[in-house]
Amino acid sequence: MKWTLDDVPMFMAIVDQGGISAAAEALGRPKSTLSTALTRLEQAVGIKLIERTSRQMRLTPEGETFHAQCALIMDQVAEADAIMTGLTAQPSGSLSVALPEAFCQEILAPQLPGFHARHPKIELDLTVNNRPVDLLAEGYDLAIVVGEQPDSTLGQRVLMGGRLIWVTTPDYALRHGLEDDTEDLPRHIQICEKRYALRQVPVTVNGHHQTLAIPRTAIRLNNPIAVRAAILNGGGVSFLPERYCKSQIATGELIEIARHIAFDMSAATLSAIFPSRRLMSGRTRVFLDFLTEICRGADMSVPVTGAAVSAHSRPAADRAGFAADR
Repeated sequence: MKWTLDDVPMFMAIVDQGGISAAAEALGRPKSTLSTALTRLEQAVGIKLIERTSRQMRLTPEGETFHAQCALIMDQVAEADAIMTGLTAQPSGSLSVALPEAFCQEILAPQLPGFHARHPKIELDLTVNNRPVDLLAEGYDLAIVVGEQPDSTLGQRVLMGGRLIWVTTPDYALRHGLEDDTEDLPRHIQICEKRYALRQVPVTVNGHHQTLAIPRTAIRLNNPIAVRAAILNGGGVSFLPERYCKSQIATGELIEIARHIAFDMSAATLSAIFPSRRLMSGRTRVFLDFLTEICRGADMSVPVTGAAVSAHSRPAADRAGFAADR
């Protein structure tokens, strides 16, 4: 490493305080010391970190990336120093997390009092967001996302697996004969989760690769809990992550049908992503471990009552409404 850690706190102060003068005042050091440290740091890394004029300073894109990494370094240093000097063994400070609404409502929120009791010094800031997020650009320390992410620059941990399953109410299944026949299943899709609402959804029917055509008139909604509510109120048939249907299947409010029509297992995977694999603050680490713990518990199978429809035990041949991949 060509640059020295001693220059990092001064670089951070310049950025956080908005200039060398303000940073010098905050640190109680001469302006010349900070200016020299910044120049030395830029020369060492070989990149301009801050554009400077007589009136203003602006971080370059490279400077923004370096600042984000330096923040992680300083978090590690501060926590290591606190633990080694005996000031505290508890992680502290702010932690910003983005997560899907359904995951927050169904799995995380009921467990939050337990996390707060364990780690009262962590200032947890949760943002419910059903769209993709850019961790660095939006300032999140961690995000929960659907599926495994291809970005190799991010740290990643798979939290939950599971299936997408076909569900409906027992009453709807009986009224429409779905306990005997599922060949017209696509026309019973009145609503589905938006992320799965492709023109042609890849499935396997009795082990054969095919595609499922979602009706154009089906309502698209970006919250599986809301889709579940619609199904519970007579909204036909839909496919949802199994984890959001276990309780309703156990009580008989919903039933699983059409088990011979299966989806890609990764479609319902939940993962945690974070900016760095190696440099992780203590507060991020304990929250990630907490997520792993509660997801492991939530991923356990729930016994299904005798309300299941018999269609799943009577596989159908390739049906109309499904187009074979040739």
